[in-house]
Amino acid sequence: MRFTDRCIQYGLLLGLGFASTGCHRGGDPDAYGNFETTEVVVSSETAGPLLWFSPTDGVRLDSAAVVGVVDTGQLALQRHQLVAQRAANDSRATEAASNIEVLASQREIAERGYLRTQRLHQQQAATAQQLDQAERDYRTLGDQIEAARAKREAARQDISSSAAQIAQLDDRIRRSRISNPREGTVLTSYVKPGEFVQVGQPLYKLATLDSMELRAYVTEPQLSQIKVGQSAEVTVDAGHGRTTRVGRVTWIASEAEFTPTPVQTRDERADLVYALKIMVPNHDRILKIGMPADVRFAAGAGR
Repeated sequence: MRFTDRCIQYGLLLGLGFASTGCHRGGDPDAYGNFETTEVVVSSETAGPLLWFSPTDGVRLDSAAVVGVVDTGQLALQRHQLVAQRAANDSRATEAASNIEVLASQREIAERGYLRTQRLHQQQAATAQQLDQAERDYRTLGDQIEAARAKREAARQDISSSAAQIAQLDDRIRRSRISNPREGTVLTSYVKPGEFVQVGQPLYKLATLDSMELRAYVTEPQLSQIKVGQSAEVTVDAGHGRTTRVGRVTWIASEAEFTPTPVQTRDERADLVYALKIMVPNHDRILKIGMPADVRFAAGAGR
Protein backbone atom coordinates (compact mmCIF):
# COMPACT_ATOMS: atom_id res chain seq x y z
CA MET A 1 0.00 0.00 0.00
CA ARG A 2 1.44 3.37 -0.97
CA PHE A 3 2.03 6.06 1.67
CA THR A 4 -0.55 8.41 0.12
CA ASP A 5 -3.17 5.61 0.24
CA ARG A 6 -2.32 5.01 3.88
CA CYS A 7 -2.67 8.74 4.59
CA ILE A 8 -6.14 8.85 3.00
CA GLN A 9 -7.14 5.77 4.93
CA TYR A 10 -5.85 7.34 8.13
CA GLY A 11 -7.92 10.45 7.51
CA LEU A 12 -11.04 8.40 6.87
CA LEU A 13 -10.49 6.50 10.08
CA LEU A 14 -10.18 9.78 11.95
CA GLY A 15 -13.45 11.00 10.44
CA LEU A 16 -15.25 7.81 11.48
CA GLY A 17 -14.05 8.14 15.07
CA PHE A 18 -11.37 5.49 14.83
CA ALA A 19 -9.96 4.19 18.12
CA SER A 20 -12.72 5.66 20.23
CA THR A 21 -12.36 2.66 22.53
CA GLY A 22 -8.54 2.56 22.64
CA CYS A 23 -5.70 1.58 20.32
CA HIS A 24 -6.97 -0.51 17.44
CA ARG A 25 -5.61 -4.04 17.39
CA GLY A 26 -7.15 -5.22 14.12
CA GLY A 27 -5.53 -5.48 10.72
CA ASP A 28 -5.08 -1.74 10.24
CA PRO A 29 -2.20 0.15 11.91
CA ASP A 30 -2.81 2.32 14.95
CA ALA A 31 -0.90 5.23 13.39
CA TYR A 32 1.26 6.31 10.47
CA GLY A 33 4.38 8.40 10.41
CA ASN A 34 7.69 9.25 8.78
CA PHE A 35 11.23 8.75 10.00
CA GLU A 36 13.45 11.68 10.89
CA THR A 37 16.70 12.25 12.73
CA THR A 38 18.66 15.13 14.21
CA GLU A 39 20.90 16.63 11.56
CA VAL A 40 24.01 18.66 12.37
CA VAL A 41 25.62 21.05 9.89
CA VAL A 42 29.35 21.44 10.55
CA SER A 43 30.74 24.84 9.52
CA SER A 44 34.21 26.30 9.18
CA GLU A 45 35.48 28.23 12.20
CA THR A 46 38.24 30.03 10.30
CA ALA A 47 38.90 31.31 6.79
CA GLY A 48 41.46 30.08 4.28
CA PRO A 49 42.19 27.42 1.66
CA LEU A 50 41.06 23.91 2.57
CA LEU A 51 44.28 21.88 2.56
CA TRP A 52 42.56 18.52 2.97
CA PHE A 53 39.04 17.33 3.65
CA SER A 54 37.87 13.75 4.08
CA PRO A 55 34.04 13.75 4.60
CA THR A 56 32.14 12.34 1.62
CA ASP A 57 28.51 11.32 1.32
CA GLY A 58 27.73 8.15 3.25
CA VAL A 59 31.00 8.03 5.21
CA ARG A 60 30.70 7.21 8.90
CA LEU A 61 32.72 9.49 11.19
CA ASP A 62 33.76 9.04 14.81
CA SER A 63 33.26 11.74 17.41
CA ALA A 64 36.18 14.22 17.68
CA ALA A 65 37.84 12.82 14.54
CA VAL A 66 39.89 15.39 12.59
CA VAL A 67 38.36 15.44 9.12
CA GLY A 68 40.06 18.44 7.50
CA VAL A 69 42.51 21.30 7.87
CA VAL A 70 42.31 24.93 6.74
CA ASP A 71 45.65 26.49 5.73
CA THR A 72 47.28 28.25 8.69
CA GLY A 73 50.38 29.65 6.96
CA GLN A 74 49.48 33.31 7.52
CA LEU A 75 48.43 32.63 11.08
CA ALA A 76 51.75 30.94 11.77
CA LEU A 77 53.64 33.98 10.43
CA GLN A 78 51.58 36.33 12.61
CA ARG A 79 52.26 34.16 15.62
CA HIS A 80 56.01 34.17 14.91
CA GLN A 81 55.96 37.97 14.77
CA LEU A 82 54.06 38.24 18.04
CA VAL A 83 56.44 35.84 19.76
CA ALA A 84 59.33 38.06 18.69
CA GLN A 85 57.52 41.14 20.00
CA ARG A 86 56.86 39.44 23.31
CA ALA A 87 60.56 38.56 23.62
CA ALA A 88 61.53 42.19 22.90
CA ASN A 89 59.05 43.45 25.49
CA ASP A 90 60.39 40.97 27.99
CA SER A 91 63.89 42.36 27.41
CA ARG A 92 62.58 45.89 27.95
CA ALA A 93 60.98 44.88 31.23
CA THR A 94 64.18 43.17 32.38
CA GLU A 95 66.28 46.20 31.43
CA ALA A 96 63.91 48.56 33.25
CA ALA A 97 64.06 46.38 36.36
CA SER A 98 67.87 46.46 36.30
CA ASN A 99 67.87 50.24 35.89
CA ILE A 100 65.54 50.57 38.88
CA GLU A 101 67.98 48.62 41.04
CA VAL A 102 70.94 50.77 39.93
CA LEU A 103 69.05 54.02 40.40
CA ALA A 104 67.78 52.90 43.80
CA SER A 105 71.38 52.34 44.95
CA GLN A 106 72.45 55.73 43.59
CA ARG A 107 69.46 57.35 45.31
CA GLU A 108 70.45 55.90 48.66
CA ILE A 109 73.93 57.40 48.25
CA ALA A 110 72.45 60.72 47.11
CA GLU A 111 70.08 60.71 50.09
CA ARG A 112 72.97 60.26 52.53
CA GLY A 113 74.89 63.04 50.77
CA TYR A 114 71.87 65.33 50.92
CA LEU A 115 71.34 64.72 54.64
CA ARG A 116 75.05 65.30 55.34
CA THR A 117 75.03 68.52 53.34
CA GLN A 118 71.95 69.67 55.34
CA ARG A 119 73.86 69.19 58.60
CA LEU A 120 76.93 70.96 57.23
CA HIS A 121 74.77 73.82 56.01
CA GLN A 122 73.18 74.14 59.45
CA GLN A 123 76.72 74.30 60.86
CA GLN A 124 77.60 76.87 58.16
CA ALA A 125 80.16 74.40 56.79
CA ALA A 126 78.39 74.11 53.41
CA THR A 127 76.98 76.74 51.11
CA ALA A 128 73.34 77.02 50.03
CA GLN A 129 74.41 76.20 46.51
CA GLN A 130 75.92 72.91 47.67
CA LEU A 131 72.72 72.10 49.55
CA ASP A 132 70.58 72.84 46.51
CA GLN A 133 72.80 70.65 44.33
CA ALA A 134 72.62 67.73 46.78
CA GLU A 135 68.85 68.05 46.98
CA ARG A 136 68.59 68.27 43.20
CA ASP A 137 70.66 65.10 42.73
CA TYR A 138 68.55 63.23 45.27
CA ARG A 139 65.21 64.26 43.77
CA THR A 140 66.39 63.68 40.17
CA LEU A 141 67.25 60.08 40.97
CA GLY A 142 63.78 59.64 42.50
CA ASP A 143 62.19 60.93 39.29
CA GLN A 144 64.38 58.61 37.23
CA ILE A 145 63.28 55.63 39.34
CA GLU A 146 59.62 56.52 38.76
CA ALA A 147 60.26 56.82 35.00
CA ALA A 148 61.99 53.43 35.00
CA ARG A 149 59.08 51.89 36.86
CA ALA A 150 56.66 53.32 34.29
CA LYS A 151 58.75 51.82 31.48
CA ARG A 152 58.75 48.46 33.24
CA GLU A 153 54.98 48.57 33.68
CA ALA A 154 54.49 49.53 30.02
CA ALA A 155 56.72 46.63 28.96
CA ARG A 156 54.74 44.24 31.17
CA GLN A 157 51.46 45.43 29.62
CA ASP A 158 52.93 44.92 26.16
CA ILE A 159 53.95 41.41 27.21
CA SER A 160 50.40 40.67 28.38
CA SER A 161 48.97 42.08 25.16
CA SER A 162 51.33 39.96 23.04
CA ALA A 163 50.50 36.87 25.09
CA ALA A 164 46.76 37.47 24.60
CA GLN A 165 47.20 37.89 20.84
CA ILE A 166 49.30 34.72 20.69
CA ALA A 167 46.57 32.86 22.59
CA GLN A 168 43.99 34.13 20.09
CA LEU A 169 46.12 32.96 17.18
CA ASP A 170 46.66 29.59 18.85
CA ASP A 171 42.88 29.27 19.16
CA ARG A 172 42.39 30.17 15.50
CA ILE A 173 45.07 27.67 14.50
CA ARG A 174 43.35 25.03 16.63
CA ARG A 175 40.02 25.85 15.02
CA SER A 176 41.57 25.43 11.58
CA ARG A 177 41.59 21.70 12.35
CA ILE A 178 38.05 20.58 11.48
CA SER A 179 36.90 18.25 14.24
CA ASN A 180 33.80 16.11 13.84
CA PRO A 181 31.41 17.09 16.69
CA ARG A 182 29.58 13.78 17.07
CA GLU A 183 29.50 10.24 15.80
CA GLY A 184 27.38 9.88 12.71
CA THR A 185 27.10 9.47 8.97
CA VAL A 186 27.76 12.21 6.42
CA LEU A 187 24.54 13.03 4.58
CA THR A 188 25.90 15.74 2.29
CA SER A 189 29.36 17.21 1.71
CA TYR A 190 29.39 20.82 0.47
CA VAL A 191 33.09 21.49 -0.23
CA LYS A 192 36.16 19.91 -1.79
CA PRO A 193 39.87 20.08 -0.86
CA GLY A 194 41.51 23.21 -2.26
CA GLU A 195 38.46 25.44 -1.96
CA PHE A 196 38.69 28.71 -0.03
CA VAL A 197 36.26 28.61 2.87
CA GLN A 198 34.91 31.45 4.99
CA VAL A 199 34.10 31.58 8.68
CA GLY A 200 30.67 30.02 9.21
CA GLN A 201 30.55 28.38 5.78
CA PRO A 202 28.79 24.96 5.89
CA LEU A 203 31.18 22.09 5.17
CA TYR A 204 29.05 18.98 5.58
CA LYS A 205 25.83 17.68 7.10
CA LEU A 206 25.92 14.88 9.66
CA ALA A 207 23.28 12.64 11.25
CA THR A 208 23.16 9.64 13.55
CA LEU A 209 21.52 6.77 11.67
CA ASP A 210 22.02 3.90 14.15
CA SER A 211 18.59 4.79 15.51
CA MET A 212 15.83 6.79 13.91
CA GLU A 213 12.87 8.73 15.27
CA LEU A 214 9.44 8.04 13.83
CA ARG A 215 7.09 11.02 14.14
CA ALA A 216 3.51 9.81 14.13
CA TYR A 217 0.10 11.23 15.09
CA VAL A 218 -2.69 9.75 17.20
CA THR A 219 -6.18 10.88 18.14
CA GLU A 220 -7.25 11.87 21.64
CA PRO A 221 -9.00 8.52 22.35
CA GLN A 222 -5.78 6.72 21.41
CA LEU A 223 -3.71 9.06 23.57
CA SER A 224 -5.07 7.64 26.81
CA GLN A 225 -3.68 4.21 25.86
CA ILE A 226 -0.13 5.40 25.03
CA LYS A 227 2.63 6.21 27.50
CA VAL A 228 6.23 7.33 27.22
CA GLY A 229 8.41 4.23 27.37
CA GLN A 230 5.77 2.03 25.79
CA SER A 231 6.92 -0.34 23.05
CA ALA A 232 5.53 -0.19 19.54
CA GLU A 233 5.82 -2.32 16.41
CA VAL A 234 7.01 -0.30 13.42
CA THR A 235 6.60 -1.77 9.93
CA VAL A 236 8.20 -0.44 6.73
CA ASP A 237 8.55 -1.54 3.14
CA ALA A 238 11.96 -3.14 2.65
CA GLY A 239 12.96 -4.43 -0.75
CA HIS A 240 10.26 -6.79 -2.04
CA GLY A 241 8.66 -7.32 1.34
CA ARG A 242 7.98 -5.64 4.65
CA THR A 243 10.00 -5.65 7.85
CA THR A 244 8.88 -5.01 11.40
CA ARG A 245 10.98 -3.93 14.37
CA VAL A 246 10.23 -2.85 17.89
CA GLY A 247 10.65 0.77 18.94
CA ARG A 248 9.88 2.73 22.08
CA VAL A 249 7.82 5.88 22.57
CA THR A 250 10.15 8.67 23.73
CA TRP A 251 7.96 11.78 23.52
CA ILE A 252 4.28 12.70 23.38
CA ALA A 253 3.12 16.23 22.58
CA SER A 254 1.35 18.08 25.38
CA GLU A 255 -0.81 20.07 22.97
CA ALA A 256 -3.02 18.98 20.11
CA GLU A 257 -2.62 20.19 16.55
CA PHE A 258 -4.59 19.99 13.33
CA THR A 259 -4.26 16.86 11.24
CA PRO A 260 -0.86 17.08 9.47
CA THR A 261 -0.90 18.27 5.87
CA PRO A 262 0.11 14.88 4.31
CA VAL A 263 -3.07 13.25 5.68
CA GLN A 264 -5.41 16.25 5.58
CA THR A 265 -8.67 16.47 3.68
CA ARG A 266 -11.26 19.24 3.77
CA ASP A 267 -13.48 17.28 6.16
CA GLU A 268 -10.59 16.56 8.51
CA ARG A 269 -9.44 20.10 9.17
CA ALA A 270 -11.39 20.24 12.40
CA ASP A 271 -9.79 17.03 13.71
CA LEU A 272 -7.06 17.46 16.28
CA VAL A 273 -4.28 14.94 16.78
CA TYR A 274 -1.27 14.56 19.06
CA ALA A 275 2.26 14.11 17.77
CA LEU A 276 4.58 11.52 19.29
CA LYS A 277 8.05 10.16 18.61
CA ILE A 278 9.15 6.54 18.57
CA MET A 279 12.86 5.66 18.72
CA VAL A 280 13.58 2.68 16.46
CA PRO A 281 16.93 0.84 16.15
CA ASN A 282 18.52 1.02 12.70
CA HIS A 283 21.85 -0.80 12.87
CA ASP A 284 21.27 -2.39 9.46
CA ARG A 285 20.48 1.05 7.96
CA ILE A 286 17.24 -0.11 6.35
CA LEU A 287 15.36 2.88 7.74
CA LYS A 288 15.84 6.13 5.81
CA ILE A 289 15.02 9.76 6.52
CA GLY A 290 11.49 10.52 5.32
CA MET A 291 10.54 6.83 4.94
CA PRO A 292 6.86 6.15 5.83
CA ALA A 293 5.98 3.52 8.42
CA ASP A 294 2.98 1.85 10.07
CA VAL A 295 2.69 1.71 13.86
CA ARG A 296 0.98 -0.75 16.17
CA PHE A 297 1.21 -0.09 19.90
CA ALA A 298 1.75 -2.91 22.37
CA ALA A 299 -1.39 -3.35 24.44
CA GLY A 300 -0.90 -2.49 28.10
CA ALA A 301 2.80 -1.71 27.72
CA GLY A 302 4.36 1.16 29.61
CA ARG A 303 1.70 1.31 32.31
